[in-house]
Amino acid sequence: MIDGVIFDKDGTLFDFRASWGAWAVRLVDVLAAETGISAGVLGAAIGFDPVARRFAPDSVVIAGTSGEISAALAAMVPGSDARDLEDRMNQMAEGAPMLPAVDLPAVLGALRDRGLKIGLATNDVEGTAHAHLAAHGIGGLFDYVAGYDSGHGAKPGPGMCAAFARQLGLDPARVVMVGDSRHDLEAGRAAGMRAVAVLTGVAGAADLAPHADAVLPDIGHLGAWIDGLAG
Repeated sequence: MIDGVIFDKDGTLFDFRASWGAWAVRLVDVLAAETGISAGVLGAAIGFDPVARRFAPDSVVIAGTSGEISAALAAMVPGSDARDLEDRMNQMAEGAPMLPAVDLPAVLGALRDRGLKIGLATNDVEGTAHAHLAAHGIGGLFDYVAGYDSGHGAKPGPGMCAAFARQLGLDPARVVMVGDSRHDLEAGRAAGMRAVAVLTGVAGAADLAPHADAVLPDIGHLGAWIDGLAG
């Protein structure tokens, strides 16, 4: 029996490559124009190829916090302030053209119709998460939203997931964490939850399967997986 689902955001609700590729290109282009350091060098610091618009599997952008991303970039720019850079990055991120991985109102609405509580745990900042949900008209479908700056720590730590269960009075064993990276799955496991991987991020099934109860093409298949648990 499942009573709640807590989702990762980037690569889970939103297609990672399509959504964050444009943001990363803009970010390194702006910094390159300001610093004279090539966009290729800046991109390499965060595991991103701006020409191919491709993220490396170990890119800090995939599962890292905005603080970790800004620190990696600041290390390449003498005299830069990582905190100021993070603020600029987050402002740019709020307007990033996020591409939904599925019909989010329909899929999330169907899960709520089952009586499930719905949460979000992202290593992005909470303010940006709310902006992305609101831009797609789905903010009201979430009972809980947390970012790495919400006071519960970042993934793969269990804090955000544990707080979701605690605040909504849910048994963690009856909650599933859904994400596209090992950090997501490990966070859910550490909080005592089931863990389901989706393939709308950068990691492949072979990388995720050892850490997940199931690997699904996208969150649109989650309802059928939940039904299968009762079979």
